[in-house]
Amino acid sequence: MIRVSTKFERPDAAVVERLSAFSSATIHEAQGRLGALDSTIKPVDHRMSLCGPAFTVQCAPRDNLMLQTAIAYAHPGDVIVVSAGAYEEAGSFGDVLANACQSKGLGGLVTDTGVRDTADLRALGFPVFSRSVSIKGTVKETVGPMCEPVTVGGVLVRPGDVVRADADGVVVVRREDAAEVVTASQERVDAEAGYIAAYRAGKSVIEMCNLTPLLGAKGLVIEE
Repeated sequence: MIRVSTKFERPDAAVVERLSAFSSATIHEAQGRLGALDSTIKPVDHRMSLCGPAFTVQCAPRDNLMLQTAIAYAHPGDVIVVSAGAYEEAGSFGDVLANACQSKGLGGLVTDTGVRDTADLRALGFPVFSRSVSIKGTVKETVGPMCEPVTVGGVLVRPGDVVRADADGVVVVRREDAAEVVTASQERVDAEAGYIAAYRAGKSVIEMCNLTPLLGAKGLVIEE
């Protein structure tokens, strides 16, 4: 007998909502360039976006038994995060399961394996981020851990960590760091707004980024 617990601490909903206002790239930079999943994991549609607590699950390659189990037990707003060995040649998730997720109010899916039925997924609008697209079917044979730490896209994801994903990629924020990352992300957005305003007012990149001493130290001489 294998016992699996689905109990874990979720982040404050208000903090998750505030994090959702920032892009994946902004959050990645704001938290010290940490938490970015491999760039091969991309949305099925560039308009897809998600932000929510991770509901983690481990699947065997070409096997979606535990993925389906996770969908059944995840809470509204949860993002299903699947570790399946980065196996690309399997379509472990499609329009039928996406409808099951959407009907439960789940926040999205992030997986290091493949998905299929992408035209239907785009029409449905349920956020799906995957390593590949494959029409090859899966089996339902192997049980495994759920709501335990998993590694996806080179990043350790724990249940309850915040997952933010958009057109540029996927980033993970540790649950206990989420409030601080909100503050750091806002500071970064404010700083970038200042740069943009300065550039539009005629300031140069060299001036704003103080590149003259750096370029000089590297021996670069520019003749105009």
